[in-house]
Amino acid sequence: MAQSPAHKFGQIIGDTLELALEPLLISVARKHNLYLDRKGIRIARGKKKKVSWKDKYGNVHDLDYVFERDGTPKNIGTPLAFIEIAWRRYTKHSRNKAQEIQGAIMPLKETHCRSCPFIGVVLAGEFTKGSLDQLRSLNFAVLYFPYNTSCKLSRL
Repeated sequence: MAQSPAHKFGQIIGDTLELALEPLLISVARKHNLYLDRKGIRIARGKKKKVSWKDKYGNVHDLDYVFERDGTPKNIGTPLAFIEIAWRRYTKHSRNKAQEIQGAIMPLKETHCRSCPFIGVVLAGEFTKGSLDQLRSLNFAVLYFPYNTSCKLSRL
């Protein structure tokens, strides 16, 4: 599938947002003695570098970050939080992105309901009120940086 330069640039912005938040998530994990599952090599995943979790229906979902109790590089722990990060430049696809996040995380929350995992999203750019309300209605914690705020932050 061909990708436009604009799409590739959007991916770079999203990856940069993930990298900017990662030190904060690492700090939270250390403070609470949790394992932060993130992109990269992890013995427990074999050769896969993606953070992938399987729901009770056998579907695999790729995520950005998962906090685990008793997780280690060699062992998958109990998920306590599923966190997704997304960037959108235009509102055109913001509802689709919200539904994509919902479709990945809600079956995992249901699968791991005994550990009552936190579900959260960090969104930046242009998202419609409807897309944000949809996630909040499903009890997602939403941290949202509107486009103008994102631009100001990038100048710091």
